[in-house]
Amino acid sequence: MEKGTLVEFRANGDRRLAIAERPEGKKHWIVIDERGQHHTLHPRQIEYEISNQTYKPSDIPHFLQTIQPYLDPSSLEVAWEILNEMGDSVNPSEMALLLFSEQSAALCYAAHHLLSDDKIYFKQKGDRYEPRPAAQVAELKHQGEAEAQRQREWQSFLERVQHATTGETVEWQPSDRPRLDSLERFATFGEEATNRTPALETLAALKRHETPQAALALLVELGMWSPHENLALRRSQVPTTFSTQVLQVSHQRLEFPPDDLDRDRLDLTHLKVYTIDDESTREIDDGLSLEILPDGRERLWIHIADPTRWLTPGDELDLEARRRSTTIYLPTGMIPMFPPELATGPMSLNQGETSCALSFSVILDESGAVEDYSIHASLIKSTYRLTYEDVDEMVQWGVQAESELEAIARWTKRRQAWRQSQGSITIHMPESSIKVQDEEVTIEVLEDSISRQLVAEMMILAGEVAARYAQTHSLPLPFRSQPQPDLPSEEELLLLPAGPVRACAIRRCMPRSEVTVTAARHASLGLDTYAQVTSPIRRYSDLLAHFQIKAHLRGDVPPFSEEAVKELMLTIGSTAYEAVLVERQTNRYWGLEFLRRHADQVWQALMLRWLREHEGLALVLLEDLALELPVLLNRTIAPGDQLLLKVSRVDPRQDEIRFQEVAAQAVG
Repeated sequence: MEKGTLVEFRANGDRRLAIAERPEGKKHWIVIDERGQHHTLHPRQIEYEISNQTYKPSDIPHFLQTIQPYLDPSSLEVAWEILNEMGDSVNPSEMALLLFSEQSAALCYAAHHLLSDDKIYFKQKGDRYEPRPAAQVAELKHQGEAEAQRQREWQSFLERVQHATTGETVEWQPSDRPRLDSLERFATFGEEATNRTPALETLAALKRHETPQAALALLVELGMWSPHENLALRRSQVPTTFSTQVLQVSHQRLEFPPDDLDRDRLDLTHLKVYTIDDESTREIDDGLSLEILPDGRERLWIHIADPTRWLTPGDELDLEARRRSTTIYLPTGMIPMFPPELATGPMSLNQGETSCALSFSVILDESGAVEDYSIHASLIKSTYRLTYEDVDEMVQWGVQAESELEAIARWTKRRQAWRQSQGSITIHMPESSIKVQDEEVTIEVLEDSISRQLVAEMMILAGEVAARYAQTHSLPLPFRSQPQPDLPSEEELLLLPAGPVRACAIRRCMPRSEVTVTAARHASLGLDTYAQVTSPIRRYSDLLAHFQIKAHLRGDVPPFSEEAVKELMLTIGSTAYEAVLVERQTNRYWGLEFLRRHADQVWQALMLRWLREHEGLALVLLEDLALELPVLLNRTIAPGDQLLLKVSRVDPRQDEIRFQEVAAQAVG
């Protein structure tokens, strides 16, 4: 190679031209590019050279300008058609003659430029270029067009994103969905998300941090997510909508009700029926009655909604309910087990309407033990739709026209006393209800009122009767049991302050309840046998029990064998556990969000117990909110001590909260 030779090489993948200046060692050459920069090149790095002519670095821009009009990639297609037909290969010089009818140095380089950039028509073989087969060219063109389309869609997507972040209304395209889905997955699962690449590309193109938090913020800006998007729900497998098919089946059941298998329902529409729930409850699944018998004795009636009237085992609605296993109650609303038009319509015990029910007739003896019982597929008519507050007021004032409520309240107390005599363990820990309405968060502490005790006690009674019936008739049901706990001694408990502190100590010792097909004792309820049957609209295990009991009452073979019940319990058990986690995490989020919004408030707290005393980590109860939270303390205190706390740092999204203790004088 001579000094002044124009050469082409690659620097960081880019095509560069330079002029040979001088040899360096035995093989290398020093070259100078148009910017005056020196490069040391090995002959293998030189991809093209124009010899027999001398150039200066300042000639390079003019040389490039000269060849620019000839660099049209589409011109290769005609050359390819000719050469493909002839079966010939070419070098750049021959291609220049074919394309431009001239073989000047500049045009030969232009031909090289086109051939070396081409990825469709020719493939390099040594110093020559062979035309590709027609089928391969067609496939490469298709791939190129597809890539060009992807690039166009990508640019259009970024434009729509930019418009949407400024508040403009945009119409998302089907091609946007994979990218938006990737953002949602990344925001939800973080580094564990599958197919994160489109999300990371989007964030990088927008010059944002490539983090899950940035993805979430972008989705909020796009108006696709709320700032308080429920990530716990998104991480779960919980379905939040019903399929079109399930909704169609639901509508058909309303329009064309199936035949009632229980044709001889006991008509109890003459009884006064009270349904007692929170004001916001829409799925009314239980009601209570009191009947005075001719001999003066009082019979309690516990009426439970009968959703099995509207479905059969294995149909679309039943399978959907199994898949969901439970209704989920969140501060922002509920996710029902059945489509709402059925769940809050004919399945519910709505006031003034005749409804199908499974009614439990119970006569208690003076001590509160079950003396006699029977179970009936029935027809009832709900008389009153009452709230807990309504019932508390009626019982407190002894409303004469509603003496039945007062009588049920008396039986409630006897029943509680009887279960206590049987070893029941009552844990009274303050509870709260968190509600979110129009982004406003409210926390209501639930009073342990007579009305709530009354409903709870009657539901426990129905569960005992159902389990006794199933045990007597060898019916496989999801029986619920609880092993006997190893409680602290009476002396140890008396050392603790009465109330939440003592209840917390007992709660720590309570083993988990278990679900089996064999009846067993439930320690905390003080019952030898128990099954949940009172929420069939919102709990599949209760629905399963209804299927079994109703079939037996009719004289039919129960639809589920013992093995089938076991299998179902495993399936719905894991799904129900996931639902509980979603409820717990969502309540925790909104509890922390409430505290974030009231960061300046000072809260009175009760120290319940040490979590890790050596680290100063204690569990406290914020008494005004009935929230239990961990607190780091820098002094020694004892369970039952009161303290004043103020939020020092809280991040609901990261599930973090820190408190600082406030001196009483500072509050004053």
